[in-house]
Amino acid sequence: MTTEAAPPPGGTGAPAASPTAEEFTVVQQSAEFAELRRAHRSFAFPLTVAFIAWYLLYVLLSNYAGGFMGTKLFGNINVAFVLGLAQFGTTFLIAWLYARHAAEKLDPRAAAIKARMEAGE
Repeated sequence: MTTEAAPPPGGTGAPAASPTAEEFTVVQQSAEFAELRRAHRSFAFPLTVAFIAWYLLYVLLSNYAGGFMGTKLFGNINVAFVLGLAQFGTTFLIAWLYARHAAEKLDPRAAAIKARMEAGE
């Protein structure tokens, strides 16, 4: 199968040599890579724990606090419905926050590491 697409800019068209396993190991043990992992983990782990706790709270309230969850707020809308919709809202909020965090903090660091590996440094 062939394509009519031009090669990516900045290259000669020839494929770059793949880094060796040793080069990957050196980069993985570098302070720069450790900082990238720390930046990811310091964001992802706390939000993951918070979301799981929030989800479990919703499930526990649904199972053991039926009276509270059935409390009507207005019309036929009750607490359970509002908290259920809030689950979706927090999911989208976390995804948006992570995308913003990745674009600002993770992607530039990862691109710098990748560029150095591709340059053979």
